[in-house]
Amino acid sequence: METTVDVAVVGAGPAGLYAAYCAGFRGLSSAIVDALSEPGGQIAALYPEKKIYDVAGHVAVRGRELIDNLVAQVAPFDPHYLLGRTAASLTPDEAAGWTIGLEDGGRVRARAVVIAAGLGRSVPRTLPCLGTYQGRGVAHHVPRLDEHRDRDVVIVGGSDSAVDWALALEPIARSVTVVHRRSAFRAHEHSVKQMYAADIRVLTDAQVTACHGAQRLEQVCVRTGDDELTLPAQALVAALGFITNLGPIAEWGLEMANQQIAVDRAMRTNLPRVYAISDICTYEGRVPLITVGFGDAATAVNHAAVELRPAARLAPEYSTHRDVAALP
Repeated sequence: METTVDVAVVGAGPAGLYAAYCAGFRGLSSAIVDALSEPGGQIAALYPEKKIYDVAGHVAVRGRELIDNLVAQVAPFDPHYLLGRTAASLTPDEAAGWTIGLEDGGRVRARAVVIAAGLGRSVPRTLPCLGTYQGRGVAHHVPRLDEHRDRDVVIVGGSDSAVDWALALEPIARSVTVVHRRSAFRAHEHSVKQMYAADIRVLTDAQVTACHGAQRLEQVCVRTGDDELTLPAQALVAALGFITNLGPIAEWGLEMANQQIAVDRAMRTNLPRVYAISDICTYEGRVPLITVGFGDAATAVNHAAVELRPAARLAPEYSTHRDVAALP
């Protein structure tokens, strides 16, 4: 229940994963804490199959591919993944520097902390009737499409994520049904047209009222108008969006500006050896792009390396001089 490392990274999105890589490259151990059950942050949760066009060095890269590459990049440095666990408190630790208390009672002791929590803690919106089958057929995102091969899949929602997943699953699932409580979709108009043209059943002005199954989800009941339909479903994706807020981080004594953590040019917060990067931080002129988040991560960790080892140089050695793949 206790992990001791050089650098604790709060947030397993792209910037957090890259921060752990930068720490490993500087010879620092790391732990990555995230409330979501897998690395990738909101990209993995919302856009795993969507192409991203503004990441340096990639003409286009799918969200899942980007996250898989970042996980592979940091793997030689063996970070401690503490996923599905929420960072609840941050307190000074005379011996280690800082202790992060987790909601489940665990602790992470670290000499430096990098907060890479994106827009804050994200809690998926859900429906009361889905709770019983959470993790047993009901999920809020689609980490890997092939897991739904030859399944009957029901997708609830009208967002870009809902429509994108429907289009991506249509070629491999046995059937795909989209249930939306309104007649109009919030998703991009072109994608909606593609959905209606595909072999996808679309139920609008409709809502899921019940789920059934012995051990796992087997059927979903949908009310549309005066009709009650019973659909076969081995998987239901509740693409209903997320409720996002800073959560416990707001109580950590950090200087805030417009619901973001204020940092200087070294990504330092007002707390010693605590840094904030990516969309959760703010400084004059910052542009909210994934690529900028990578730069934030490199800046924060290299300054932390000097803080922890005063004799070290701020600029790391060139990666071309090291065989990272050969590291244990």
